[in-house]
Order: sequence, then C-alpha cells, then structure tokens
Amino acid sequence: MSWDLVVIGQGYVGLPVSQHAVLNGLSVAGLELNTQTVAQLNAGHSHIGDVSNSDVQNMLSRGYVATGDLEVLAEAETIVICVPTPLGDSGAPDLSAVESAVRSIATRLRPGALVVLESTTYPGTTDDLVLPLLEASGKRVGEDFYLAFSPERIDPGNETYGLKNTPKVVGGVTKESTRRAADFYGRFVDSVVEVKGAKEAETAKLLENTYRHINIALVNEMSKFCHELDIDLWEVIDAAKTKPFGFQAFYPGPGVGGHCIPIDPNYLSFEVRKKLGYPFRFVELAEEINNSMPGYIVRRIQDLLNVDAIALRGSKVLLLGVTYKANIADQRESPATDIAEILDRAGAVVSYNDPYVPEWGFSDKRLVSEIDISEAASSADVVVLLQQHQIYDVGALSIISKRLFDTRGASRDSSAHRL
Repeated sequence: MSWDLVVIGQGYVGLPVSQHAVLNGLSVAGLELNTQTVAQLNAGHSHIGDVSNSDVQNMLSRGYVATGDLEVLAEAETIVICVPTPLGDSGAPDLSAVESAVRSIATRLRPGALVVLESTTYPGTTDDLVLPLLEASGKRVGEDFYLAFSPERIDPGNETYGLKNTPKVVGGVTKESTRRAADFYGRFVDSVVEVKGAKEAETAKLLENTYRHINIALVNEMSKFCHELDIDLWEVIDAAKTKPFGFQAFYPGPGVGGHCIPIDPNYLSFEVRKKLGYPFRFVELAEEINNSMPGYIVRRIQDLLNVDAIALRGSKVLLLGVTYKANIADQRESPATDIAEILDRAGAVVSYNDPYVPEWGFSDKRLVSEIDISEAASSADVVVLLQQHQIYDVGALSIISKRLFDTRGASRDSSAHRL
C-alpha cells in the first residue's frame, strides 16, 4: 500500500499532524515504536489531551493506522519526523531519536519522497545531520528525495489556535524542497510561510520560545523585588498593558514548564557556545532566574508560616494544580515537581489537588489527588495555587484557607498572598 504520509512519533505533535492530514483526505500511517501506544490508538483510544477518543475513532474510520512496522517508510510519499528532542544530562541536545528515525528512513526512502523534520533542534541540524545521513546511501537531495524543516507550533489546550489555523513555517535545504514542503502542508494548513532555508526555519522556532523565556524571566525577577518594595506587580502589569503599542504582557509564576520554554532556548545557547565559543547571555540569565522560582516560592511559603511562628518542618502544605499549564493534564517540566521536592526535603507534609492528575509523584513519593478540596484546604497550614485551573474558586479558597499563597495572580481578596 502507498501512503500519502507517514508520521514518525504519535505524541503531542505527531498525532495532531496525523489527525489534520487524514481529515483532509490524505492516507496516513502513524509510526510509533511504543507498542502499547500503537495498540491504544488502533483501539480508538487517545493518550493526549488535545485529541479525543472520538477524534481517533474518526481517524480510524478514514483509514488512519498506527503501526510499529518500519517498512511503511518505504511506501510513503511524505515522511514527517515528530520525535522527542530532550536535553541530555550534560545540557546538550539529545538528538538520538532524530538520528535513529533518519537512519530508518535512509534505507527505505522511495524515489521522490519528501522528508520533513518537525522536532525542535539547534540551527543546522537538518543540513548538517539529517542530510548527510540520508545521502550516505548514495541518494541525492533534489534528485532522489527532498528535505525540509518545519517547526511544530502545537500549543496544548489552546482552544483558539490549533495546527490548521496557525501559520506553518517551512524551510528546505533546496528551493524545490521548500516548495514541495509548502505544497504538502498547504493541503491541511490555512497559511504556509516559506523562508530562505532550513536553518532559518529552525532558528525561527527557537526565537519564538527564547522571546517568551526571557520575558517571563523579566517579570519573575520583578516579582521578587516588587514584593520587597511592597509594590503590587499585578497592578503594574495591568496598567502597563493599557498602552496600545510597544508592550506585551507577561506574567510571573512558580517557574516555567512544558515541552518548549524550559528546553528550546537551550538549543540556541548550546549552538552559540559550540560554534562561536561564547555564551548567549540573555538565555543563560533567563534560565538562572526561571530555575530559581521554585526555591523562591518555598521561601515565600516559609515566610508566611514564620509570621505565625509555625515551622515549615511538619507543616501541611496543599498544592493546587501540578500541571505546567491551566486546564490540561500535561505535566512535562512542571515546576510543581521541584517545589514539592524542596518542601519534602524541608520536612513539610505535602498534599495536592489537580482535577486533571489523579495520581502524582515526586522524589520517592506517590500521592493521590485530594478529593474534597474544601476539607483539604481548610485543614492545611498553607494552600499554594500553582496552576489556575477553571475549577478552582480562588475567592472561596481564600476564605476557607488559613493561608492562601497565589502564584498566578488569580485572587483579588486581601486575605490572599500574591506572588
């Protein structure tokens, strides 16, 4: 069988790509090495929040198949790589999954096929890593196959912008590769933006998230000194954003999380150091500030308890919301984990509530979400709002809690303590 598209990786990025392609009439195979995920998808069950069970069942009815068989690559007109690219223990990008995927493609590539890398990486990966691996067997780009990079822009839980109506940036290693990638995405994405090459497309993704990373660090740093100077930073931000030009509001919080902000800027910093021999100081400073927030949150909790001569050790701390973003179940890189671990080492008794996370763990602890939030809040020494899920009535919580520490600026009650 011939496939219009094979998507390598069926996670937070790959499954939505498969979904939108199949809904627009393309024949799609989702290549996934996790056998449990393959079985789950083929049974009509989704494992990510933005794609429901009924969505997967609809995909299956239109011909979608999840598979672990690498031979589907030989039957694909287009192959899109959506595999994880985490940071390794040394802080360097771990591209082993990308490299493994490309090696699998190289020995099976059909003539004229288009290969697109969507996994976030450092500038030059498509030209310097992917291209040589594909050409190692004697095939040549522009003659035997086409190669491009198109950064994923999936924003989990975003009800306004999804894959279809978010402009898709594409940059090929040749002009014809760019054109073919643009034509491919144009079949199921409203707007495609062509750039000079793959390096420009790779760097655009990193710029987007570095911009956010640095601006979040700015307001996180401001939150610390505004607290010391008795300045309400939330009021400051509300006032500043009334300016209709030259300002975009960013908000402080307990740290950064998710699949992009804590990771992507480090790819750019890594490449600058490796290729040019000097640091990307903005990124490294932002990393330092944002990584300091969990420790700062715990110090603020301790300060609240100290006012009433209560020790942090032995105190009951209830954490509300342990996901990295509101109203989703995604916990990747959530600062809640670091906060819980610091509290646990200090001897606090940590509990949590999160309607999206029934079970949660940190260090060697495994916890179950508190069912009765009112009872849990009233019995805790301090309640800490880490994520502003819609289900939380912050006004009511500020009344029933002995102490409410709001890290998201959700409360307006004077009895709550805001970051």
